[in-house]
Amino acid sequence: MKELLIATTNPAKLAEYQLLLRAFDLKVLSLRDRQITAEAPEDATTFAANASIKARFYFELAGIPTLADDGGFEVDALDGAPGVKSHRWLGVANPDDALLAREIIRRMEGVPQANRTARLRAAAALVYRDATGVHEEVVEATLDGIVPERCYPEIRKGFPYRSVIVLPERGRYLAELSDEEAARISQRRTLVDKLGPQLAHLAK
Repeated sequence: MKELLIATTNPAKLAEYQLLLRAFDLKVLSLRDRQITAEAPEDATTFAANASIKARFYFELAGIPTLADDGGFEVDALDGAPGVKSHRWLGVANPDDALLAREIIRRMEGVPQANRTARLRAAAALVYRDATGVHEEVVEATLDGIVPERCYPEIRKGFPYRSVIVLPERGRYLAELSDEEAARISQRRTLVDKLGPQLAHLAK
C-alpha cells in the first residue's frame, strides 16, 4: 500500500483526514509516524501559499507524497478577520481555543443578523513524485455559515471556530455534528474531492 503523509500537528485535523481518505487505498501517516518534529514556516499572506510551503517543506523531509493544508475563519463584518492568521490573530502563539471562539462572539456584539455571514476557508497542497518528476496540486474550498450570538457550549480542541458558525441549511452549529457528519460536509471534504484524481493516481 502506498504511503501518504498528512503534514499537520493538529490531532483533530489528522483524524478528519483519516476519515476522508478511507476511500483511497493509501496508508495515511502522521508527522509523528515519520518522527518529524521540525516546524514548517507559515509566513505567507494566503492560505494557498502557506499550504504549498508546508507541503513542500515536509515532502523534502519525508520523501513520500505529502498533503498539507492551511485554513481559517473569515467574518465579513470583521473585514475578513481572523483570516490567514486565524490561530495567531490575538497576538498569542498558541491561544486557548475557547478564547478564540469567545472573542469572535464579543467582537460581533450588536451586528445584525443579515451582516453575520462568515466562512471556514481552507487550501490544501499535495506534493508527490512520479516517473516524470515532482508535482504539486493546490486546491481551495469554503464552508459558508452565520456567526451566532453565542458560542456552542462545547468548544472542541483544534476546531475552535466550529463553535461560532451555524449552517443555515441545517439550522445547527457545525460543532453539533458528529465527526462523520462534519467530515461529509466540511471544507476539507471538498479539498479531498478536488484532489481525488491525484490521490487515486498515487494509490496505483
